[in-house]
Amino acid sequence: MRDTGRNPGPDSKLARGIQRVTAAALGPYQSAVIRIGFSATYLLFLLREFPHRHEMYGPDGPWQWGMAEQLIANNGAFSVLMWSDSTVWFEIVYALALVSAVLLLVGWRSRTMSVLFMVGVLSLQNRSIFMGDGGDNVIHLMAIYLTLTRCAQVWSLDARRAARNAARAADGLVPVRDVAGPVLWAVLGPVLLVSTFMGGLGDTVWLPALLWVLWVGHGAWWAVNRFAPAGEPRTLLDVLANLAHNATLVVIMAEVCLIYATAGWYKIQGSRWQDGTALYYPLKLDYFTPWPWLSDLLAASGLMVMVLTYGTVIVQVAFPFTLFNRRVKNVLLVAMIGEHAGIALLLGLPFFSMAMIAADAVFLPTVFLVWLGGRVTLTRERLFSRRVRKGLVPGQVRAGDGEGEVPQHSGGGGHTLVG
Repeated sequence: MRDTGRNPGPDSKLARGIQRVTAAALGPYQSAVIRIGFSATYLLFLLREFPHRHEMYGPDGPWQWGMAEQLIANNGAFSVLMWSDSTVWFEIVYALALVSAVLLLVGWRSRTMSVLFMVGVLSLQNRSIFMGDGGDNVIHLMAIYLTLTRCAQVWSLDARRAARNAARAADGLVPVRDVAGPVLWAVLGPVLLVSTFMGGLGDTVWLPALLWVLWVGHGAWWAVNRFAPAGEPRTLLDVLANLAHNATLVVIMAEVCLIYATAGWYKIQGSRWQDGTALYYPLKLDYFTPWPWLSDLLAASGLMVMVLTYGTVIVQVAFPFTLFNRRVKNVLLVAMIGEHAGIALLLGLPFFSMAMIAADAVFLPTVFLVWLGGRVTLTRERLFSRRVRKGLVPGQVRAGDGEGEVPQHSGGGGHTLVG
C-alpha cells in the first residue's frame, strides 16, 4: 500500500522530536527569567548582608575558618574561601560574587559570568553551611544548572551584541572583533590549571570536570566562530549546546516538581497540617513576624488560617500533576507565586520567596513572558523619551533650544558572543 504521508509513523515522530531538541535551545524566555531571577536574588542578598559579611562568612564569624576547613575536609565540598584565611582574600571573593551577579543579571558574557556566579555561590555557602533559610539550597542548585544553559538568548547584553553583529553582517560589514571573550578565557585558564593541580577544587570529580569542559568548550566555540563560522564544526557545537541546554531545562522542571511534591507529601503526614492549624504557629513566633499587627490579624481568623493551611498542601501536592493541563497549571502557578509573596511578607523570608518564584518561572507561558517583555520595553522607552523631552539626557538638544545644532551621539561597539 502506498504511503500518503498523512499518518506519520513512530520513526517520523521520533525524527521530529530529535530535530526539535537539537535544532534550537528551547524556552529562551524562561531561561532568561531564571538567569535574571536568581542573579537578582543573590545580588540583593549579598548587598543586604554586606555590613555583616565578616560575621556571616568571613574571619569574624562564629563558624571559624579552622572549623570550616575541618568540615570541608570530610565532605569534600568546594569553596575558594578555603584557599586562604586572609581578610583581603575574603573581600576579593565577596566582590567577585557581587560583580558576577550584576554581570549575569544584565547578561554580559553570560557563559563566563555563570561560571563565576556558581563559584561565588558555592564558595560563600560552603564556607558557612548553617547560614540560610531554604532558598539557599535552591540557589545552590540553580547556580550549577545555569552554567549549562543558553540563558542569554533574549533580554541580555549578549543578545543585543549578537543582533548588532548580525545587522552588520547583513549590511556587508565585518562584525566587531571579539576582545573581552579571549581575554577572560586566557586569564581564567591558568587559574583553573593551578587550582586543579593544587587541589583547590575539592575532592569531588564533577566540579573539575565541569569547569574544564566549559573552559575547553568556550575556547573551541570562539575558534570555530572565528575561523569556520558556517561549517560543520559550528553546527556540531550548536547541537551539543542545545542538547545540554534542553536537558538542563528538563532537570530544572523536575527539580521544582520534586521540591513541591516532597514538601506537600511531608506536610500531609503532620498532625498540624491535617487539622488545619499549621500556619497559626509561625505567625506567633517573633522570628517570623516582621509585621506583628498583620500576623495577629491573620492568626485571629481561624477560617483564614485553615483555608491557607489546606490550600498550601493542596497546591503543592497537585502541581506536578497539573503539568498535563496547561490552563490548570497556569492557575496553580499563579497561586504558588502568590503563596511565596505571602511568605515574604508575613514570615519575613524575602530571599527564599524570590528564589522559589524564580524557579517557578520555568513554567511561565511564553506568550505571557513576551507580553511582559514588551510592556517593560515600552515603559522604558516612554521614560527615556520623557527624559529627552525634559532635557535630562546629556548630549541632547531640544527643538528650538539651539541655533540649528545637531545632537551628537557617541557610537558604541559590541563584541561577538563567546560560545
